[in-house]
Amino acid sequence: MSNHSVLQKDFYRESGKWLSTFQIWKKCFSPNLHFIYLLRTTQKYAKSTFLGKIWRLILRHYQIKYGFQIYPETEIGEGLYLGHWGALVINPKVKIGKNCNIAQGVTIAQANRGKNEGVPTIGDEVWIGPNAVIVGNITIGDNVLIGPNAYVNCDIPSNTVVVGNPASFTINEKATSGYINHKID
Repeated sequence: MSNHSVLQKDFYRESGKWLSTFQIWKKCFSPNLHFIYLLRTTQKYAKSTFLGKIWRLILRHYQIKYGFQIYPETEIGEGLYLGHWGALVINPKVKIGKNCNIAQGVTIAQANRGKNEGVPTIGDEVWIGPNAVIVGNITIGDNVLIGPNAYVNCDIPSNTVVVGNPASFTINEKATSGYINHKID
């Protein structure tokens, strides 16, 4: 799998198939996959270059159109999966690992004051359910399932299921089993 591009790995997560460039373009009729294509393409170019500026303008148009507020500066590992489109906000300083699923309505934000001032770092194989909020200088471990509508403002260890507002969690070695399909090695 190491010979495949990050974009191919992102699209693999959706279908479980390795796609050619033409097949990837055909899949871009889906708003979530189209946005991933634009995001990953924009990330290839430095902000100060001509192509970087053009791609950022194109990406900005589709951020507004689709409701994805994800910036090219955001560090996101390979195998990103956006299950549904719309109303998704991720601070550009956030770091997200590989094989992560992010549902609609999710906010991953900066805290501007208090003991957790800063932005989250999210590990590998994390499933984030609809309308979850993750905020502050916290660390989410690997193999974590964050349930719908959870409010997370504290560190979460690996192998955990998180629910509720405020968040509570239980250790579960199979936290994301059956939730994250077509993983990238």
